[in-house]
Amino acid sequence: MYIADFHIHSKYSRATSKNMDIEHCTTWAKHKGISMLGTGDITHPLWFAEMRKKLKQSDREGIYTFDGVDFILTGEVNNIFPKDNQVRKIHNIVFFSSFEGAEKFNKELEKFTELLIDGRPILQIDARTLVKMVRDADPEGFVIPAHIWTPHFSLFGSNSGFDRIEDCFEEETDSIFALETGLSSDPPMNWMISALDKFALVSNSDSHSPQKIGREANVFSAPFSFKELKDILKKNDKTRFLFTIEYFPEEGKYHYDGHRLCKIRFSPEESIKNKLICPVCGKKVTVGVLHRVMSLADRKSPDEAKNRIGFKRLVPLDQIIASVYQKEVESSFTQNLYLQTISKLGPEMKILLEVPEQVLFSNLPRELATGIKLVREEKLIVIPGYDGEFGTVKINPLLSENQVQQTLF
Repeated sequence: MYIADFHIHSKYSRATSKNMDIEHCTTWAKHKGISMLGTGDITHPLWFAEMRKKLKQSDREGIYTFDGVDFILTGEVNNIFPKDNQVRKIHNIVFFSSFEGAEKFNKELEKFTELLIDGRPILQIDARTLVKMVRDADPEGFVIPAHIWTPHFSLFGSNSGFDRIEDCFEEETDSIFALETGLSSDPPMNWMISALDKFALVSNSDSHSPQKIGREANVFSAPFSFKELKDILKKNDKTRFLFTIEYFPEEGKYHYDGHRLCKIRFSPEESIKNKLICPVCGKKVTVGVLHRVMSLADRKSPDEAKNRIGFKRLVPLDQIIASVYQKEVESSFTQNLYLQTISKLGPEMKILLEVPEQVLFSNLPRELATGIKLVREEKLIVIPGYDGEFGTVKINPLLSENQVQQTLF
């Protein structure tokens, strides 16, 4: 397996760990079993300079390496622009095939914003103009709309104002061939909308700390060059793009509707019953991803979608440990057991996806092996996230199988 996480951030983005540097990210990519990382924040001058100094060209065009981990030049930008008497806020991921192309793009961006302020710059240009700017700077470069269902700052979020991709990208729609689904949705949810069938669906961590790398990712059959990746995504090639690694979407922090300040969590049905109003404060609730997907769905079942790339839902290993032993993820107990486990059995993704069950039980504490087994079988409880609060995963290895609630879409 060749696993890629295209969307992360650096220490130069707001609300990120100071450890989001190339050394820590590379170390954690190896812990996780991630083969490739997006650089993230390639528009930030200091990060750009560091990447250019430390990354080495690989034997594949447009792919770089550092200490055994591959990198591809990416960054996230925040497009804020008026359209049809409404302010639109859309996050997009930009991909470049060379430092020269990225540098040319950055020089053009300097006309619109101060790039040193944030690794994810705010651009007062519309989405179609962004696509043209990327192409002008690097003819092989491309754009993928980020976390497309998030209520704020996304293509289809409940506050975006867009119901169709054509309304956002207009004549540049044909230049978009992939969409990032985000933590609060998974492929079956996206398959409910037939207009998305022509796009490759990618999943990335959007990580703000090294430990979160790979919480969502993309699994390919083999390494690729930049042009080959572009071809894989354009063709939605199932022989080379094998599957995506997904959060349970309920765990995402915008899956359900709700109002965080008032601790109100609503299913879409409950929101509709309450006319989208918080019963505590009387304000409108934040309409979440599941509700938004349901409002645009034109299929009765995701099984109606054809030629789709597969997926596997996982819970990160440190979260499994924390849930099984009722500890905090950041606790020394959880982190020590995590490192002991990967030291014994190999990288996290191998443990979660490939290590045979009997090997798990012969090498790990029984309760941890049982917890991994329950996640593989999707037998766990997830209390849905809402309005910026992540969902809560509960994995209890002491419960018998008929007592474990299976999480379903």
